[in-house]
Amino acid sequence: MILPCFRQRDRAVKPTMGIQHNLATLIQKHTARLMIYPFKLHRTRIGVFVGLILALCSCDRDYLPKPLGYNRLVLPEPSYQSLPDSLPYAFDYSVHAKLLRDTSRIHERFWIEIYYPQLKATIHITYKELNDNKQLLKEFLNDTYTLTAKHQIKAYAIDEVIVKTRSGHTAVVAELDGEVPSQMQFAITDSTKNFLRGALYFNTKVQNDSLRPAIDYMKKDIMHLINSFDWAKK
Repeated sequence: MILPCFRQRDRAVKPTMGIQHNLATLIQKHTARLMIYPFKLHRTRIGVFVGLILALCSCDRDYLPKPLGYNRLVLPEPSYQSLPDSLPYAFDYSVHAKLLRDTSRIHERFWIEIYYPQLKATIHITYKELNDNKQLLKEFLNDTYTLTAKHQIKAYAIDEVIVKTRSGHTAVVAELDGEVPSQMQFAITDSTKNFLRGALYFNTKVQNDSLRPAIDYMKKDIMHLINSFDWAKK
């Protein structure tokens, strides 16, 4: 017996309310992504384009180093006055400086300090009597060279020159370059009676490169001091 074969008609299944709600949510999310992605892509392209323009502009720009600058210093107009006649030596010193007694621990009579308050600079002057003692002259000269040479560790260069003053005296002048505490030193002697030594110092932590205008100013004042130098008439 052959049983009849019945083919069941395909029926369309209607989605329920829950399924309809889920499909609607998926469609909204998908649509939102389609709207967001082009915006992100557009923004990325703009950033790359702007960065490329800046890079091209920076390549055409030449680098210009800043010029060397110094601290602003108001340097007074040079003007000079004479030392008091109570000292065994005479020279002109700046009217902008103060004449002080030496304040060091080993100070002696006739040792003085020429202090520039505006520049915080001091010229230390020490004096010794020779009394025709050649051994003392040799010792004082050796001390002068030793005190100058001790700055060799920090000095780039030490230039020593012999200067003949207007009064016919001979002076040894040493200029020191580099981060040294003393930028100029000098010694004057008549080889028989008197010996004088001077040294420039700045009471500041500013580096010498920044002090260059003040150092040059003080060197000119020291050279005026040397050229106007003379031993006091007894």
